Amino acid sequence: MPHVFEYALLRAVPRQERGEFMNVGVIVYCRDLDFLCAKTYVDGDRLRALDPQLDVETLETSLKHLTNSCDGSPDAGPVSTTTVGQRFRWLTAPRSTIVQTSPAHTGWTDNPSAEVNRLFEALVLPPR
Repeated sequence: MPHVFEYALLRAVPRQERGEFMNVGVIVYCRDLDFLCAKTYVDGDRLRALDPQLDVETLETSLKHLTNSCDGSPDAGPVSTTTVGQRFRWLTAPRSTIVQTSPAHTGWTDNPSAEVNRLFEALVLPPR
């Protein structure tokens, strides 16, 4: 039986004043299955086309913190003690930093892990 799931894209925004961004990850949440997963990919060369001064290492560190928060890792701090749903809402809350999220979208799935991979390949990885 399919379950409702939500997803949001993680976006690198090197220079907020320009409004340019690149998708660097996806977060998938399925309340019915208590599922939350994030997957990221940083293409430094493509991002440097938007901003040659971009600190890719800082971006990767920020994404690592977000994926740790998603996983409930103790390294993530207090957010790790919250529910899966609360973590998804915290991760997708609007922010004005180098990593931002898209609005949340919904769908139906029998397999949220497969949705993570499908969305990651379709919306994050460079076109083939």
